[in-house]
Amino acid sequence: MENVIVNGRKTDLAYRQCTRCVQDTTVPGISFDPDGQCNFCRLHDKLEELFPNGEEGQRRLDSILRRIRRAGRGKKYDCIVGISGGRDSTVLLYRTVREWGLRPIAVHFDDGFDNPVAGENMINACRALGVELRTITSDWREAKDLKKTFLKASVPDLNLGTDIGIAASLYGVAHQERVSTILIGQSFRTEGVKPLSWSFFDGDYLRNVQKQLGTVTPAPWKPDTPGFNLGVKELFYYTVLRGIRAYTPMYYSNYVRSEAEETIRRELGWVYPGAHYFDDLYHSLIKYVHRVKFNIDLNMNSDAALVRSGQMSREEALARAGGIYKIEDPKVIDLCIKRLGLTQEEFEEYLRLPPKTFRDYPTSYSYIRLGKWPIWLLSRLDQIPKVTYDKYFNCGA
Repeated sequence: MENVIVNGRKTDLAYRQCTRCVQDTTVPGISFDPDGQCNFCRLHDKLEELFPNGEEGQRRLDSILRRIRRAGRGKKYDCIVGISGGRDSTVLLYRTVREWGLRPIAVHFDDGFDNPVAGENMINACRALGVELRTITSDWREAKDLKKTFLKASVPDLNLGTDIGIAASLYGVAHQERVSTILIGQSFRTEGVKPLSWSFFDGDYLRNVQKQLGTVTPAPWKPDTPGFNLGVKELFYYTVLRGIRAYTPMYYSNYVRSEAEETIRRELGWVYPGAHYFDDLYHSLIKYVHRVKFNIDLNMNSDAALVRSGQMSREEALARAGGIYKIEDPKVIDLCIKRLGLTQEEFEEYLRLPPKTFRDYPTSYSYIRLGKWPIWLLSRLDQIPKVTYDKYFNCGA
C-alpha cells in the first residue's frame, strides 16, 4: 500500500485513478463507483442534466437574458462582467455584447500581480466592443499582507484574498451603479469543480486568519467599496436584501475553448497570456507551492473537466498529469517573492511549515452547512453562482 500524499499529508490510501477522467487519490474527497468512475465525474453528469446545452440550454439562457434586459431598462448598464484578460472572461465579454446585445460595464480587480499581456487584452477588448473598463485597485499593503498571511497559514487556498477581492469588487460596482446582474465566465465543462479544501471561499475565514497571522487590518466594509470583505453577512446583504444576482451563462453555452479562442483572436486581437490562469502572475508561485508542498495538481482538475466534455483526450491529460507546469517560471516566482517583500530564506521557511487546511482555522463552515437548503435554493434561483451548492456540499474534504 502506498502512502498517497493528500494536501501535503501522507495517508494510508491505495493509489487509484478514475477510469473515465484522470483524477486520482491525491484529490481530497475523491471516491470511486464499481466501474471505477470518480464522484467528480458523477457531479459533472449531474450538472450536465441541470444545465443543458443545445436547444434547451438556449431556451434557458434566453430567459435569463430577457430578465437582465428588463431589470436594466433605463439604466446606463444592465450587467457587470468580471474580466481578467484571460480567455474565458474575454469570451464572456464578447458574447455579452456581440451575441446577446447587453450593455455591460467590465470590472477588473488588480491586487498588484497582473500579467501585462492580460492587461493589454482587457484594454483592446473593451475598446473594440465599446465597453467601459473599470479597474478596482486594492490597497497594496492589504493585498501583500494577505498573501503573506496565507503562506504563513500553510493552506492550499493561497489566492483566497484575490478571489474575495474579485467577487467583492463585482458586488461593490453593482451596488454603486444600481445594477442587479453580475455575469461570471466560469464553466464546469472546462474548469471542473475544485475540492473544497483547495479553494474554500469564505470571507469570514479570510478575516479570522488575517486577524490571527497578519500584520495589517483590512479597511472596513462599505457597500460600494467592500475591499476584501465578503463574508456571510455581506453576501446576504448584496444577494438577498439588494437582489443582486450572479449568473454563469457559459453553463448553457456550447463553450469549446479552441473555437472561442479563435474568435477573440480574430475579433478582439486577444493574445494568449501564456497559460490558463496566467492572467495573474501569482499563479506561478501558487503552482510551485501546490506541487512541492501539497502534492496538488490543479491542471489535473481542469484537464479532467476537458476530458469529460470531449475537449481533450484522456491520453493527453494523462501525459500532462503530475508534471511541472510551464508557468512555474523561476524568474516569475522570484519576482512574486520579492514583490511580497520576502527573502528566499523566508519563503523556504513557509514551505517547511506543516500543511494545514481551512478546517484548522475559525470559519463560517458550520453556519454554511446549517444553511444547506437556503444555499441550494439561492443557487438554483441564480442569486448566487450555480455551482455554489455543489462546491460546499458535493466536493468533500
